[in-house]
Amino acid sequence: MMKKVLIPTKLNPVAKELLEDNGNYTVVQDDSADLAALAAQNPDTYALFVRSEKVTADIIDALPSLKVVIRAGAGYNTIDTKYARSKKIDVMNTPGANANAVAEEVIALMLADARHIVPADTSARAGKWEKKNFMGREVTGKTIGIVGLGAIGRLVAKRLRGFEVKVLAFDPILSEEAAERLGVKLVALTDLFAQSDYVSLHIPENEHTRGLINKDLLGKMKTGATIVNCARAGVINEDDLRTLKAEKGLRFLNDVYSKDAEGDKTVADIADIMVPHLGASTQEANFNAATRSAEQLIDFDEKGVTSYIVNRDIPEGLDETYADLAFTIAKLTRAMIGTKTQLSKVETSFYGELSQFSNWLAVPVVCALSEEFDRSMDDKAAISYLKEMGIDYDTREADDSKGYGNTITVDLVARVDEESLKRISVRGTVAEGNLMISRIGGFNGLYFEPKGHLALFTYCDRPGVLSEIAGAMATEGINIDDVRNPHDESGERSIAILKVSEPVSDKVLAKIASKIDAISSCAVSF
Repeated sequence: MMKKVLIPTKLNPVAKELLEDNGNYTVVQDDSADLAALAAQNPDTYALFVRSEKVTADIIDALPSLKVVIRAGAGYNTIDTKYARSKKIDVMNTPGANANAVAEEVIALMLADARHIVPADTSARAGKWEKKNFMGREVTGKTIGIVGLGAIGRLVAKRLRGFEVKVLAFDPILSEEAAERLGVKLVALTDLFAQSDYVSLHIPENEHTRGLINKDLLGKMKTGATIVNCARAGVINEDDLRTLKAEKGLRFLNDVYSKDAEGDKTVADIADIMVPHLGASTQEANFNAATRSAEQLIDFDEKGVTSYIVNRDIPEGLDETYADLAFTIAKLTRAMIGTKTQLSKVETSFYGELSQFSNWLAVPVVCALSEEFDRSMDDKAAISYLKEMGIDYDTREADDSKGYGNTITVDLVARVDEESLKRISVRGTVAEGNLMISRIGGFNGLYFEPKGHLALFTYCDRPGVLSEIAGAMATEGINIDDVRNPHDESGERSIAILKVSEPVSDKVLAKIASKIDAISSCAVSF
């Protein structure tokens, strides 16, 4: 029986051609009608391909035979994925299909601004000859900073090679070896902003990155430097940019907004060039997304390939709490080894009944290590992502004779310098439905709940240290809600694990660590 595919959007016809050539699909493509109307006319739709169209619960209910929704692009916030899952409908996206288009847009914006292309065009069309007003500058020889070396960031670096520029990059997960292969130099975020003539942003917007580009970073920029934002609007604090732009003569080139729609834009007064989210709007990107959409549907139906399902189910027999546990342990381990250290290896052990789900549980581990990796992807994509970042991944065979039950261990190995490595190991389990951390390094039998705001300090054991920590926290107005303070196996070192009333800033953390002569310290919130 032929499966009907509905394409209610302006998508390259190659998708329709590939599906029809396959022989198992009949395709209705119409970008002139309303999606609700097309849904009413095609209730037997098996698969729905969309771009920016909203796939609501009402649309899903209007298509009782619907089994698959494919977003021809990366973002799928316009699709009610949870409702789709409740109806046993798989939602997929096509990540990476638009990456080159966005990378080229970054270069286009940089060149257009450097040579005043937009105002010069307007002037020339008006019959004017204002060459002296449009003295430009060259990109060649400049220092370019790239914040985030995901698919788009890496392509930006690659496209810049011909300009003979120095490329700096900030990415907390990319290894030094992978950076060297890309021809970029990894630096601290503050150094990147201080040294770059151009800064191009390629990071997701989330609780950690929202407002990340603020007065502290902007204040370090060179006078006349340029910021290019083709990532997400919320990563920049617009008020801070407005102030620092005027003070330092910064340039701001923008393609992203809080809402993709007509109407006034909040950055209109500070953007030197602003375009209506054109990053993915190329014929080639449209072709790539269309091709990928068709190929993914065919592979899904014929080969059972589920790599790009973004609302996947928890495997039968696995308590979803263990997925949260894997994420939490990896996040804590990352905080303890240092969020800005360059990882070289990830090792995991899944004990008891969890061993059969080791592949699936690799995904939340990788998600905890990198905000750029989508938790909806599968284990093959997760391991491939780490490989691209220059990081090895190994799932060790669990020795259940140790009697750990259903527990998870995550070890991270990071490069401290050219000659030495650092390893942090954390184990956890679930007890009465609650996540529990049972071991950190040589500190066993901890059993504390990783919840809320935590601060952790390791130090050479001596009397009075815990009092010093508590006093310092009180001075900063931070209340301590709970404490664990055991010795390690040797009895020479102690760890103080404090659940506190609010996040502990890097400044406060460093102050306390110095006061007690800590071996290590970190703060993390869950």
